[in-house]
Amino acid sequence: MQNFLLPIIAVVLGFLIVLIFKPKHNRNLKLLLAFSGAFLLSITVFHFLPEVYHSHDKSIGLFIMIGILLQIILEFFSKGAEHGHVHLDKSSAEFPWLLFISLSIHSVLEGIPIEAHDHLIYGIIIHKLPVAIILSTFFLASNLSRQKSILFLLLFALMTPLGVLLSTQFQFFETYYYQISALVIGIFLHISTTILFESSEGHKFNLAKLSTIVLGIVVAYLI
Repeated sequence: MQNFLLPIIAVVLGFLIVLIFKPKHNRNLKLLLAFSGAFLLSITVFHFLPEVYHSHDKSIGLFIMIGILLQIILEFFSKGAEHGHVHLDKSSAEFPWLLFISLSIHSVLEGIPIEAHDHLIYGIIIHKLPVAIILSTFFLASNLSRQKSILFLLLFALMTPLGVLLSTQFQFFETYYYQISALVIGIFLHISTTILFESSEGHKFNLAKLSTIVLGIVVAYLI
């Protein structure tokens, strides 16, 4: 049940943080993003990656690369919202369908391996929280109506549980579990490394961000 509820709670919590506290400074958010990137990358490397290569399927590497390419394509439409950027027109009142569809594809795919992998859910919820905060901040500052903003975030919150549901109801996802998991690994590798590269502004040494990244790696290793 937690695999269905926790992704929803992470998005709702992100929205409530913005609604109640109205954070003005993005330094703490950047630290949270750095932690989430390090944690997601570490979960992928420590737990997820060894599992798919244990299958000894030579196509695994190919599917990982396809996952990386797929995420690059999705970010063309989402404008990088998966790793902390929303480059949309704030003055528009139109529902951002391209952003929604690209984020939905990403979220459904990341939900498919969760049931078969104990630790993955923690990486996903820690990744979703800062993304939900960024999306909520953007929508509440835009001309998009409050109803449309809430609808977007609610549907976004349901996409990962939908992926979990699909994986439990259709034999296809069990049959091709390793290939789909490799696809998701490619997505995670691209997102997490992009977050880590972008977390160092101008490639300057920043002790707070370095400490946050190290903390994310250690926590992922210990769970």
